[in-house]
Amino acid sequence: MKGVVGGGIAGLAAAYRLQKHGHDVQVFEASDQIGGLAATYQTRGDQIEKFYHHLSATEETIVDLIEELGLADDLVWPIGKNAYYMEGTVYPLDKPWEIAAYPYMSVYDKFRLTMLTQEIDVRGGVPKFDTYDDLEAFEDVPIKEFLLEHTSRGVYENFFEPLLDAKFGDRKEDVSAAWLLGRIKFRGERDLLRGEPLGYLEGGFGRLLDALVAAVGRENITTNARVEGLGIEDGAVGELTVAVEDGAGADGPDAAAHAEADGGTTTRTHAVDDVVVAAMPNVLEDLTGYECDIDFQGAVCALVTMEESLTDTYWLNIGHDAPFGALIEHTNYVPPERYGGDRLLYVASYIQDYEEDLWQMDDDEIEALWLDHIEEMFPDWDRDSVSQFRLARNPRAAPIYERGYLDTVVPYDLAEEVADGVYYAGMASRAQYPERSLNGGILAGYECADRIVDRKEVVRTE
Repeated sequence: MKGVVGGGIAGLAAAYRLQKHGHDVQVFEASDQIGGLAATYQTRGDQIEKFYHHLSATEETIVDLIEELGLADDLVWPIGKNAYYMEGTVYPLDKPWEIAAYPYMSVYDKFRLTMLTQEIDVRGGVPKFDTYDDLEAFEDVPIKEFLLEHTSRGVYENFFEPLLDAKFGDRKEDVSAAWLLGRIKFRGERDLLRGEPLGYLEGGFGRLLDALVAAVGRENITTNARVEGLGIEDGAVGELTVAVEDGAGADGPDAAAHAEADGGTTTRTHAVDDVVVAAMPNVLEDLTGYECDIDFQGAVCALVTMEESLTDTYWLNIGHDAPFGALIEHTNYVPPERYGGDRLLYVASYIQDYEEDLWQMDDDEIEALWLDHIEEMFPDWDRDSVSQFRLARNPRAAPIYERGYLDTVVPYDLAEEVADGVYYAGMASRAQYPERSLNGGILAGYECADRIVDRKEVVRTE
């Protein structure tokens, strides 16, 4: 049997791929809900993700999976309008004439910014089109140094710096230029007359999770099941020790008689010949001792349900020192009719240190702080239109893409580092570079599954 630690998108993708090649699989998820960062809330209509999600045109692996699972007709590509809030005004920044009218950069600044986003190097006066092809060449270049050299001071100070402050806070000086270039490559081509199409699954990405669960088989997934140990003997993994809350999930065909029952949990062992750890690297370290040097940032994300819209923008960047990083009005992207007519707004912020005030606040304090500030930004907005404020927190929502990041990623196959039969598909994998995404999670799961399959095929032919 193949064991998968973690029931997020990467773990489900690994299980799905392994089953397609005829392997028996059991997925163990420590929480009571599968999906990880793609977990959902209920609304008066469709489900919606607890943390905002959309797809870029470059994310081909997840699109292929959606098609494979019979959901292709429900994958839509609406335009997600972008804007910048500066000194009380919302400035749209999608179309050429909107960018031209933006008053906080000079014509020269806008030209240099446009050239960078088109991946054209105009330093020296002769355009070059291959400077940014190799991301690894910029791994050790500080992002500020890169932007000052490849754009202008006006672009850095009036466009990128507020965004970097919101994203990385006091860690922004540590971030590599490779991350920024990767973000630029990650985004799809824009329609010059409309903006950037962004992919969304009608009914929410929870439908993709549901389809994966159905394909893997609910009987092969156990929630409230914390993997507490890997049994390694003669350099190879042989069993998993799992603490399962009583009454949760299925035992699976290879579950041994429980070793003990204590405090409402039962500890079981499962014979395995391969294990995919599709979880954060701290879980991998607890199970195997493998240490990952990547630092992660936490996320605090509210979903605000309202009777009226705040703006006509999907993604609103904030150009001042706000207590949140962005306002993402989902129902300016997906019609509010999908949610019973409610307007849905994400308010999001990253934290770099768990001692930060935001991480220490309780939900009511954050609600008051954030809604007070939105009211200050938009005096005509009716705060009484808010009917629900739901807050999600994740202590490790994204890596901090520091200089030299690629030297710290965790290998997919940990045979040399840990033991034969141990694989890693979590957020510290190569697939989640230069930006973490649902697509990267699926790709990481596939990479581990394919290595297991390829290895087994080699063994059979020897």
